Amino acid sequence: MPASSATRPRALLVFTNLPDAASAEALANALIDRQLAACVNMLAPCTSVYRWQGATETATEVPLLIKTTPARYAALEAAIRAHHPYELPEIVAVPVTQGLPGYLDWVAAGTRDDD
Repeated sequence: MPASSATRPRALLVFTNLPDAASAEALANALIDRQLAACVNMLAPCTSVYRWQGATETATEVPLLIKTTPARYAALEAAIRAHHPYELPEIVAVPVTQGLPGYLDWVAAGTRDDD
């Protein structure tokens, strides 16, 4: 059954983490320049604890919050993978089903594919 317009995502909030501010800023700029994201928030560095290849790891990372649309997600994911230094980057998208209509319209306008 198709999603109703009330539950269909109007936007996506995509999370990823980068190892340092320089790579985070470079990725953010690439996404904005290609209109794959309307806005990217670079957050303060955080400490991540995770299991990788059977060992517990600890790393300082810079989280990014990326605002995009479902229509641009595939291209955004491909761009993150192409620019990300990690072998297996975290790329998690959360649907935005509600929000300030003007803001969601701005996200849509900022991610139009003008190609």
